Amino acid sequence: MNLSVKSQTFIELEKKYGGTNYAPLSVVLSKGRGARVWDVDGKEYLDCLSAYSAVNQGHCHPKIIQAMKDQADKLTLTSRAFYNDQLGAFEKWLCNLFGFERMIPMNSGAEAVETALKLARRWGYDVKRVPADQAKIIVVEGNFHGRTLGIISASTDDSARGGFGPFMPGYIVIPYNDLPALEAALKDPTVVGFLVEPIQGEAGVVIPADGYLKSAYGLCKAAKVLFIADEVQTGLARTGKMFACDYENVKPDLLIVGKALSGGVMPVSAVLSSHDVILTIKPGEHGSTFGGNPLACAVARAAVEVILDEKLADRAMKLGQVFRDEIAAMKSPIVEIIRGKGLLNATVITPHGKNAKGEPRTAYDVCYDLAEFGLLAKQTHVHTIRFAPPLVITEAELEQGLQAIKKAFERASH
Repeated sequence: MNLSVKSQTFIELEKKYGGTNYAPLSVVLSKGRGARVWDVDGKEYLDCLSAYSAVNQGHCHPKIIQAMKDQADKLTLTSRAFYNDQLGAFEKWLCNLFGFERMIPMNSGAEAVETALKLARRWGYDVKRVPADQAKIIVVEGNFHGRTLGIISASTDDSARGGFGPFMPGYIVIPYNDLPALEAALKDPTVVGFLVEPIQGEAGVVIPADGYLKSAYGLCKAAKVLFIADEVQTGLARTGKMFACDYENVKPDLLIVGKALSGGVMPVSAVLSSHDVILTIKPGEHGSTFGGNPLACAVARAAVEVILDEKLADRAMKLGQVFRDEIAAMKSPIVEIIRGKGLLNATVITPHGKNAKGEPRTAYDVCYDLAEFGLLAKQTHVHTIRFAPPLVITEAELEQGLQAIKKAFERASH
């Protein structure tokens, strides 16, 4: 990919002074509006990653930005050493909207997952009466819940775990979409929770069989185990429902939300649950300096209101089906699988030929082709490309994106 001097300058700064924990595409973005972004040279792209679904409402949505500006002029942070006039009202509004009794606000999705894990353990000791330090949580293969030490202890991804041990005990790993394996694991009386993504995003938009979530929830209930849904990426209208669990009318015992809870403006996340679960943690036992700050509360409420007011779940449902139908209609020889729900989709591909280095072409190379044709997406694993545009994308923009995909797939088939 040919880079301008300006782009190269910014990239070299990161390479010289930053860490090497990411391998971004060589595109330097400087502006975003709705479903579109522009690089430092003024080239326009259709964003089909949405900051991993944090920007469901589109880039710089005016209502969210205005809410941020208005609150920033008054009060941004108090810490939880004091009350503020935004948090309680936001907690009540969000709990009533999603049908839960209480919530704990945090910042990043990983922090919210850690919060849920701590809540499940404490509930296990205080309510289920599991012996001290014996609580276990069931997780599934291919999961992605974040990159903290506690979370990667539950991971099966070598790139997440390699060189970071020793790991935290207390996890039972079973296959995804495997009810008999879950039923067997639940026989352990020290199990307190089952943590699962309703759709595995980082694994490549892997969707379980119909009925899996509902049956898993029923098995957990029978075993007095908390069903913990990580909807950080799948939640807030991305899959065509407010939450992916809604497809099977499952209300988790603990619901983890993040990313689009802020509309991509600042880190905001939360764990929602019942009195019995949330109130097991007492003052001083968990917290965050920035969690529940007034600026975040104002931004998050505006972000969720945009989803409701603009009916973004319905839009995702409709346009997602158009996207999958159009990809299938291309009949590209490199496309093995197209799968997804709403506007969370992925294609598994087998590109032909060699890349510029003379190596077999991969999904990573195809993402560079897509960028050349004006669409930004990112591979996950070697042969899967995830497509997740902002939910405000128009039908015309989606068609433009499909044309870019068609061109890139045609190039990769030769």
